[in-house]
Amino acid sequence: MCSCGELHWGWGRCAPGPVLLLSLLLSAAPAALMGEETRRVSLEVIPNWRGPPQNLLHIRAVGTNSTLHYVWSSLGPPAGLLVATNTPNSFLTVNWSRLLSPEPDEGLMILPKDSIQFSSALVFTRLFEFDITNISETVKFPGKPYPPYSLAEFSWNNITDSLDPATLSTTFQGHPIHDSTKAFANGSLNFRVQAFSKSGRPAQPPRLLHTADTCQLEVALVGASPRGNHSLFGLEVATLSQGADCPSVQEQHSIDDEYAPAVFQLNQLLWNSFPSGFMQWRPVAFSQKQGSRESALPCQVSPPHHTLTYPLPQSPIVRAFFGSKTNFCAFNLTFGASAGPGYWDQHYLSWSMLLGVGSPPVDTLSPLVLGIMAVALGAPGLLLLGGSLILLLCHKRSSEYQPLN
Repeated sequence: MCSCGELHWGWGRCAPGPVLLLSLLLSAAPAALMGEETRRVSLEVIPNWRGPPQNLLHIRAVGTNSTLHYVWSSLGPPAGLLVATNTPNSFLTVNWSRLLSPEPDEGLMILPKDSIQFSSALVFTRLFEFDITNISETVKFPGKPYPPYSLAEFSWNNITDSLDPATLSTTFQGHPIHDSTKAFANGSLNFRVQAFSKSGRPAQPPRLLHTADTCQLEVALVGASPRGNHSLFGLEVATLSQGADCPSVQEQHSIDDEYAPAVFQLNQLLWNSFPSGFMQWRPVAFSQKQGSRESALPCQVSPPHHTLTYPLPQSPIVRAFFGSKTNFCAFNLTFGASAGPGYWDQHYLSWSMLLGVGSPPVDTLSPLVLGIMAVALGAPGLLLLGGSLILLLCHKRSSEYQPLN
């Protein structure tokens, strides 16, 4: 017998209680009455007129009274900036000479500066690999670590070639510069960035609910040769700490798994500020391109911790925007387990997350689940009503009986 408090990433191991059912029904009602917010979204690869092309993607999402700026780059380790302003007229300015120098401070700015309401960054620093051969399910650590891949030492494609204005997306495709083991001879690590002008869901699981205030990142490891027969992979992610504390990770549970089969949990990283930004994901990855329940892998996250005790590779765009006086927190994501499907099945691994500002999107009950609940709750009521009518009719007939003298 399990309790819902024991459910860490939910594979249908316990049924929701009546209180949870009622609260979800009540929370779903007002959400259906909310209007759909839209933004005018544009993607631009910022050109470097004085040198070779550089991967600097600017996504500008303009609303009625605000603008969201997402800046993604593979200068150094892959990194993304999120900046929210309170005007539809804010803009990005880039000083390439300064940005590419050893001191890139103020090489990248959002103007006017006094319009900025929130800003933070994510930096993807290392790709981990662990050997989980002979590791039991009760062991808490991932396994024997191989030397990690530093993503600051990757070579990346020209993202202009994959820029797609129709889907508001592009892909950073990388390989290690020094690949002595030839592990990436036929493989790559891909970061696909996609923006949205309105609310909706992607066609493929985990089908995260996005809004016009979010940007999606899908990370995929494709075709790389693992260094062990049963390798588990992970990512180190660094972010800025707002003040003395690291961002917090929260878990939300649901009874609805229509969009991500057998996954009843949603994880959120929230920055401790107001207004706040968020990173949101389901704790699941997939070992096949067509994600399904059969190819789903658990995704574990470690608590964010300060990185003062060890150096992180610097991102020029983060240093250019925030300066050198920044404190970082890091957390690790690991994908897979010792049992079940894994990267070794088809040499494929994908994981998705949303980055945004304001309140994270809230999953409401899907029409399918609402229909099932309506039938489940309505059928007993109809039976009770029908039984009551039959009893009333029988009672009426018996009361109309007149004995013969």
